[in-house]
Amino acid sequence: MSDSKASLPIIDHPEVNRRRFLKTAGATLGLAAWAAAMKPLLELTPEVNADEFLQKHYRELTPEQKAVVFKRLEEETKEEYNADVTISDPQPMDNVLFGYALNLSACIGCRKCAEACHIENNHDRASNNSYIRVFEMDMGGIDFEKGNANYDHPVPAPGKYYMPVQCQQCENAPCVTACPIEATWKEKDGIVVVDYNWCIGCRYCEAACPYHARRFNWEKPEIPAEEVNPNQSYLSNRIRPQGVMEKCTFCLHRTREGRLPACLEACPTGARVFGNLLDPDSEIRWVIENKRTFVLKEELGTRPRFFYYFDE
Repeated sequence: MSDSKASLPIIDHPEVNRRRFLKTAGATLGLAAWAAAMKPLLELTPEVNADEFLQKHYRELTPEQKAVVFKRLEEETKEEYNADVTISDPQPMDNVLFGYALNLSACIGCRKCAEACHIENNHDRASNNSYIRVFEMDMGGIDFEKGNANYDHPVPAPGKYYMPVQCQQCENAPCVTACPIEATWKEKDGIVVVDYNWCIGCRYCEAACPYHARRFNWEKPEIPAEEVNPNQSYLSNRIRPQGVMEKCTFCLHRTREGRLPACLEACPTGARVFGNLLDPDSEIRWVIENKRTFVLKEELGTRPRFFYYFDE
């Protein structure tokens, strides 16, 4: 994929044409003239302001432009949520390719991982959203689509095991291929990210993901000020606008700084393993080399970097 917006393919999807028109109009007219011309449309989309319409794709922004965008978003968060936040932009590290493994023999289905994800990633409190779903499975089967993600009884239950499912951070990510405007892409450390200010909410990526790992932000997130996680990243856990797709990023605001994902730290049984697949001495490499790991829907050729295994 090209890093240049000018090289994006011409697509007839009406939302893409709308964005292209707005971007072109903003570049052609002065900001005041453009804002006046677009006033009726802006009144129809009160969640989006002129600066956001004119904002470039993340990969086109200079460091100076990023600083302006981040400051604007911090100020908007203060105004809308009465919370002081810092939006950072941690970059992928050299010679790092992140991978995750989960010991299904150790997982007890407590959903502490999903709860930690919910809090860490500033999800809407009313919906209780999370990037992690935990499926209760019958012993002897590994098809998570036949599992129950809505169990409400004490766990672990007899004859059951538990399979958490989240973004698989695929090498051949179908969500990336499906996006008509390159709002989602894979970074060099293997994390698939989204520019939430560029996403048009067409949901093509959601339809393309065979793991049902994408979430659509139907409502503007409601989070009490005291519950907003102030340590945010532009491509990760900042409060996402309404009407966009969002997803797990392996907590890149933590992991690119040398910390562990929030879901792993919350796991009470040590079922989760995270690390650098390129490091031969890492725990994740030991698991892959010494355990009988498998990936979900291997036949699709997506090549997930999220592995599962059972103790022998």
